[in-house]
Amino acid sequence: MTQHQIPLAAPAFPSPQGYEVHDLSLVLAEDLPCHWPAHQPFQHKVWSWFATQRSGAQTTYNRSGAPYSTRWMAIDEHTGTHFDAPSHFVPPPGSGLPDAGPAGEITAERVPVAQLMGPAAVVDVTRLAAAGADGQEEGGVSPFITADHLLAWERRYGRLAPGEVVLLHTGWDARYRRGPEGDAYLYDVIVTGRAPGWPAPDVSAMELLLDRGVGCVGIDAPSMGAAHDGVPVHVRGLSAGAVYVECLTGLARLPARGAWFCFLPLKVEGGTGAPGRAVAFLPSATDD
Repeated sequence: MTQHQIPLAAPAFPSPQGYEVHDLSLVLAEDLPCHWPAHQPFQHKVWSWFATQRSGAQTTYNRSGAPYSTRWMAIDEHTGTHFDAPSHFVPPPGSGLPDAGPAGEITAERVPVAQLMGPAAVVDVTRLAAAGADGQEEGGVSPFITADHLLAWERRYGRLAPGEVVLLHTGWDARYRRGPEGDAYLYDVIVTGRAPGWPAPDVSAMELLLDRGVGCVGIDAPSMGAAHDGVPVHVRGLSAGAVYVECLTGLARLPARGAWFCFLPLKVEGGTGAPGRAVAFLPSATDD
């Protein structure tokens, strides 16, 4: 081993001084439920490998003649952990379409990156998902996170402030599993209707957040919209210039307040949203 090589068993790289870094992003893979049913399925294929090999009926190609490996992806903008730009549900002005407005011109690359980061306010609504698991909710229908849920949180933790990123912790990410087990995350809600939907904010909740000056809202579920009707809450928030980060994971590791959230999406020109990486910075525990 030369002095420039990194040993395979190298320790984890240190976090920024005084902080723990928590990855809040889902893994993308073809056998994980990372794309919306009936939309572009996520594909991740070998384009070039180090050498041309044949294994049974499959051939792995070395297309360039050079000893390197690379893959190509086919991916919907709203795959895995991603954000919704206002143009996702708001048509542009002059289109003559319902709900058209100025926010319809705010595409992915036009969203200020600073809007996708800030102090995190984590609202625990996992009991709503638990109620659905106990058969108390109708198949294909989401229980609503209402303004009353947010007001109850404020009574305990203090009023939400402009610039905070509100993260709705539903616990739905526990259903994000490989193969048939992953059907509970999205397919059995949207396609078969065998299972109740994820908790989702209603319009009253979104109006309260907008009134508080919140411009970025995240959720650890497939969508900010309800499974049975996702349009109203999308239109209400996005038309006001807010953005949504969906398909987060690991929110249980964060306190109600005290973490700092950051989502960095791909800068896609004209995009209605884009996948990216979400992280939270949490002050490290210190010994007094």
